[in-house]
Order: sequence, then C-alpha cells, then structure tokens
Amino acid sequence: MNEKMWCLKRNNLFTQLSPDQIQRIESKSCFRSYRAASPIYLPTEKADSVFLLTSGLVKVCHLTPEGKEAILAFVEPGELFGELAIFGGPVRDEYVEAVSKSTVVMIPAEEMELLMRERAEVTVGITKMIGLRRQRIERRLKSLLFKSNRERTIHLLLDLAQQFGWEADDGIRLRVKLSHQNLASLIGSTRESVTVVLNQLKSEGTIENGRCKIVLTNPARLARSVNRQPPRIAHPRPRLASALAIG
Repeated sequence: MNEKMWCLKRNNLFTQLSPDQIQRIESKSCFRSYRAASPIYLPTEKADSVFLLTSGLVKVCHLTPEGKEAILAFVEPGELFGELAIFGGPVRDEYVEAVSKSTVVMIPAEEMELLMRERAEVTVGITKMIGLRRQRIERRLKSLLFKSNRERTIHLLLDLAQQFGWEADDGIRLRVKLSHQNLASLIGSTRESVTVVLNQLKSEGTIENGRCKIVLTNPARLARSVNRQPPRIAHPRPRLASALAIG
C-alpha cells in the first residue's frame, strides 16, 4: 500500500469507504510537502481542492485591513482544511501557512463533493469538523468583544489545553510551542500585553512558561477565575520528538 492510500485509509472520515472509493480518491490526489513558514495557499487563489494534513502543523490566518495577522485556527495531522472549496467558494478568503515541516494530500474538491453524495457519514463528519472549528473561532470572537485582555488570555490557554494538552506530573502541558506573538495573534492583542498577563499568571502559580513552552500548573484554579470548567484532556503523552513547534 502506498503512503498516500495509507494516509487516506487511516483518516476517520474515510474509514468506512470501499476499496474502490479509496482507490479513486488516491488516483486523483497528490502529495505535497512544505517547509516551516511556507504558504500552502493565499487569499484570492482558486479554491479547487481540499487538503488533508498528514504530518506537521499548519495555521489558518486572516489579514486585517491594517495588514496584521489574525490566526483563526491550528490544524493537526488527520484534519482537513480548505474545506469551503467543497461548497462552491470560487476563491480562498484566508491563507494557510505551514508552521512546521508539513505534508498534505491535495484532494480535488469535485472528488470530495462526489464522495459526500455517495456516503452520508462523510458529509456528517465534514459538517461536524467545520462546526467545531467555527465554534472555536466564534468563542474567541466573543472574548474579543466582551472580555479583558487577562480573561481572553486565560480562555485561550484553556482552549489550547483542551485541544493540545496532555497530562504531566507538573500539570497540563501544551504539545504546541507558542510564542507570545502567536498567542497575541490568536486573541487580537499585542505581544507586550500577553507577556504581562503570562507573567502575572506565573507569579500566581497557575502556569509555568519558558521558551515557547507553557504548562498549566493549576488548571482548575485558572478555569474558576473565568467561570469555566477545567479542560478535559484526552491526549496521551507525546514522544518528545513529535511535539509540534511554532516559532
């Protein structure tokens, strides 16, 4: 079995497909690799394919009218992105960049549309994925409108712990390595403001942070401070070499 077909078969969206359907998608798709900080696609490019991330980490971004980067989402291996091409958008309205060395399978949008007509479970899976991603974005947008910079930062740390956290002896560690600028871009703040909040949280004993490393040492207390439940962690402890780096 070649690597492309293996990546398709092990993805949750495609586990129930017939061998003929897998073979058809594999024959129409192609592998591409990207170095860290390389664009995968840019705004206004033709939206004619969907991407399955097989390794690495990518970020979905939007440029503000002032030319600043706003990070909408991070995508992990096994997830699709660029999925709005399925629903007829002629061009991209966001851009996606590899934040670590990444490999993707490019699937023609028309093939995904055909598959969704053939298999209802694929349609349901894609709809759930889009809904979850939009829910995360909408929750962050509400924070931008109604919460202080401290509250926004805490909510973001809890969201990241839910998505990327793993249980360690000293608390919940994030599998992604985030700079203060990355955090600021996620909540519409400035690097300086985020640094002030992180230093406050560290002095209060709720987090530890170092070189792009964050540990929630008291997640329950952190969650209580913004009237939330502590994050539920479902990820196993990762190998050191597989940690996702953003820098």
